[in-house]
Amino acid sequence: MKRWKKLLLLLLVLVLLSQIPFAYRRYKLGRLHAAIQQLNSQRVVTEDNGLTEFKGVVHVHSFLGGHSSGNFEEIIAAAKSNQLNFVAMTEHTSGNFNTAAMTLKGMHAGILFINGNEVSTANSDRLLLLPGDESSDTGNIAPTQEVISKAKAKGLLAFVAYPQEFNTWDASGYDGVEVYNIYTNARQINPLVMFFDGLWSHRSYPDLLFANFYRRPTENLKKWDQAIAATGRRLRAVAGNDAHANVGISLDDDSGKTLIGLKLDPYEISFRLVRVHVLVPKDKAFDSESLLAALAAGHSFVGFDLFCESSGFSFTAANGTENRIQGDEISLTKEVKLTVSTPVAGRIVLLKDGNIVQDDTGINKRDYTVTDKGSYRVEVYLPQLPKPAGEQPWIISNPIYVR
Repeated sequence: MKRWKKLLLLLLVLVLLSQIPFAYRRYKLGRLHAAIQQLNSQRVVTEDNGLTEFKGVVHVHSFLGGHSSGNFEEIIAAAKSNQLNFVAMTEHTSGNFNTAAMTLKGMHAGILFINGNEVSTANSDRLLLLPGDESSDTGNIAPTQEVISKAKAKGLLAFVAYPQEFNTWDASGYDGVEVYNIYTNARQINPLVMFFDGLWSHRSYPDLLFANFYRRPTENLKKWDQAIAATGRRLRAVAGNDAHANVGISLDDDSGKTLIGLKLDPYEISFRLVRVHVLVPKDKAFDSESLLAALAAGHSFVGFDLFCESSGFSFTAANGTENRIQGDEISLTKEVKLTVSTPVAGRIVLLKDGNIVQDDTGINKRDYTVTDKGSYRVEVYLPQLPKPAGEQPWIISNPIYVR
């Protein structure tokens, strides 16, 4: 055999060998897909606590912000296909026009849209403001505290975005923290690994590629817990889809029409990965007022619904005279009973002030009696799922504050 043929054969063998890990990862995604289907078939939700649950996504961008080519029709269609109840738009600001006023708001295709902004401040911090306001467009020339104060004066909600990069934790008035952000997590991906994962698995499991890089946001959760302890305030948690629909490869014609393309993060997939579930009293209509009130109160939780639909999760407290839900304060008399209920059995972890105090596996309901004041929250895992998905949080609750 000629030398060049030997070299070509060797190169071919090396290429084939290099693909074995990716073929195996595709096999594992198939196992994960089957396990998720089985889990969803086992879901049971029986409790009726006088609340109606609505699910949606927070931190979504369109073409208005300059970092995305996504249009309103795509966003509405993606929300509808995911059976979402709400979408919180957080457009990047512009010095030339009010992006919050121009983005989606109100009801579209039966889905409630809130028009908001992602604002950069003079301190190099970023905030999510809901709803947005024309004053947001000057955020990048104002200090963080000034932006927050102006937002609160107008009745807006202000959430710390990208907490790993936030500098002004001693600011007062912000309402909560974006404890998880898909984009931040995705930045840890090795591009070469994702390229070959995409070649092997994108066609069959486009959403489950997320499982290869999803990790518990440990540092963000730590910063959130520390901020609650330092300020003594109730700080609500949200998750950010940070949806741009701008990752992929395409060949466009002169008019901008895509001839050939592969988009790794279309809105339809982004909206499937992580969601915010809000709880609204049954006697209240679901509208922008009741949605913002639920987010402001922390009557909500984060669910990584890709791994199993988390609707039906419950975290409540009772002390004999008061009954409260996540986000609320409750008085410590002699003791407080905390109750956790999940739609499928899993691993329930109770944390006090960010520290694990109870860890139980294989249950879907648990009562805890607490006699100490503190901030109590819950993380739920699904260890029956293949690794690494089974080792990462499925649900992150808002705290109940025992005072």
